[in-house]
Amino acid sequence: MAAKKNSQTAKRILLVDDHPVLRKGLARLIDSKEEFVVCGEASTAVEAMALIRELEPDLVMVDIGLPRTSGIELTKTIRAKFQQLPVLILSMHEEALYATRALRAGATGYIVKQDAIDNIAAALREALNGRRYLSPVIAGQLQHNGPDGQTPSIDDPMSLLTDREFEIFEMIGKGHEVREISDALGVSPKTVETHRTNIKEKLKVRNARQVARLAVQWIGQRAL
Repeated sequence: MAAKKNSQTAKRILLVDDHPVLRKGLARLIDSKEEFVVCGEASTAVEAMALIRELEPDLVMVDIGLPRTSGIELTKTIRAKFQQLPVLILSMHEEALYATRALRAGATGYIVKQDAIDNIAAALREALNGRRYLSPVIAGQLQHNGPDGQTPSIDDPMSLLTDREFEIFEMIGKGHEVREISDALGVSPKTVETHRTNIKEKLKVRNARQVARLAVQWIGQRAL
């Protein structure tokens, strides 16, 4: 399908997602649009950075839930090294909290996976033209936080956590132990424990057990 396109005008999209089936489906969806072509696919942040240098895409679409280096962290790296390269975050999360973190990291847009089939072309066009795209469900949540969605809510203690602390808090809430978290993120157990201590202080709880209890409750509330 991509071979029929005008290679001089089709915008080149690099996909970064660690789920092969979802990535292939997304590639087919994007390639079905005359104005875009998927020029490469990566499953990790390391692969993504190598392909950016090799393929020089016009836009990178990044899944927020990458292993080891999250989509948020990868976005920061891309923006630091390729300042003009737009990044569109793809996410299963429909909460504004995640979108706000993506925008702060430098993402040009945030599209939830449930929205991709209908709005992927619009999202890519907006991001490629340097305009911010937000899925409607996210835009509605962020409208009270200003145009950038960057005003922390005093009612949401999660806004106090750094991106890495928030990532670890989520993993604690899903039942992962320190060693599992350190292996998944590629950091030392001591680093994880340091982050957990910072989480404890920011959330004003007394010990690691209370951090775990709060994390489990938070994950449970989101599942309702």
